[in-house]
Amino acid sequence: MAAPTLLIGGMGFIGLHTARAFLDAGHDVVVTYNTNRREPDFLKDEIGKRVQVEQLDVVDARRVAEVIRTHKPEGVVYLAVPALAGVSPAQEFQTNTQGYLNVLEASRAAGIRRLSVTSSVAIYANVKQRPWTEELTFGSESTNPTEAYKKALEVLGLYFGQRTGMETVMLRVAGIFGPMYHSMANLPSRLAHAAAHGNAPDFAGMRYGPPKADDGGDACYVKDCAFGIQLVHSAPSLQHRIYNIGSGKATRNADLVEAIREVVPEFEAELPPGGSADNRYLDLTRISDELGYKPPTGTERGLAEYVEWLRSHPI
Repeated sequence: MAAPTLLIGGMGFIGLHTARAFLDAGHDVVVTYNTNRREPDFLKDEIGKRVQVEQLDVVDARRVAEVIRTHKPEGVVYLAVPALAGVSPAQEFQTNTQGYLNVLEASRAAGIRRLSVTSSVAIYANVKQRPWTEELTFGSESTNPTEAYKKALEVLGLYFGQRTGMETVMLRVAGIFGPMYHSMANLPSRLAHAAAHGNAPDFAGMRYGPPKADDGGDACYVKDCAFGIQLVHSAPSLQHRIYNIGSGKATRNADLVEAIREVVPEFEAELPPGGSADNRYLDLTRISDELGYKPPTGTERGLAEYVEWLRSHPI
C-alpha cells in the first residue's frame, strides 16, 4: 500500500478540498485538525478508510513527531493557520513560528520527500508590478497578519530546506472562495451567501470598506486551488520552489455579481462606482508551462456551483 500524504490543517477550508483532490488523484491522506473537526459530505464516506483523521496542535512538538512516525507519509502539505479572530498576538506568533518549526523539524527527521507550504497572494499586497510573478520581490513591512506571516514562512521554510537538504515548496494561493468557507472575509463568499439565501449582501466590516464595482482581483474557486496544490505536491520532480496557484486573471467585483445573476437572475448588489482591477492577479505561467495546470472549473462556474451548494447546505 502506498504511503499517504499528510495534510496538516487538512480539516480547514482549503484543506478539506485538497484532501478530496488527493483522493481523486489516487492518493490516500491523513488530515489533521486542532479544535474543529468537520466531515463534509464530499469526504464523509472515505473517513476511516482512505482518509485518516488526527487531532493535532502544531505547537506540540512531540505530537507532531508522533503523527508523522505513526503514518509514515510520503510527504506533508502544511495548511495550518491560526484562527482569524479570538487569538492573541502571542498565540498567533507562536503558531506561525514554533508550530511551523515543529513541522519542519519532524518532517526532516522522518526523511519526508517534500514539504509543501501554502502561502498567499497577500505577500504581493505592496508590489506595484503586475500581474504578479514568482520572481518579484516584496517589502518587509506588512499591513495584516496573513501578509506578514506568509512572508516569514516562505523565507524561513525555503532557508530551512536549503540548510537541511529537505525539499520545501511554497504555494502562493489567490483569494479563495467556495463550499465550507465560513469567515466571510472575502467578497465572492459574501455575494454567494446573500444570493443563495435571497438577501441583500452585507458589506459591513470589510477590511477595505464597501467594494467598488471596478475593483477586483484573483478570485479562485477552492476546487481549482486544491487541484493545483495536489498537482504541485505530487509531481515527481519540480524545477522551482515557489508556485502561484489561482484563476490566472483579475475579475472585477461587478463581474462577480453578473456571474451570480446567471443562476439567481433576481440578485441585486449595489456596488459604488470606481476602482480598478488593474492586472491584480497571479501569473500562472510557471505552473502552467511546467505542470500543465489550468483551473478546471473557473471563477464564473465556480460561483454558480457555490451558490447551488449553499442552497442545500446550512453553512
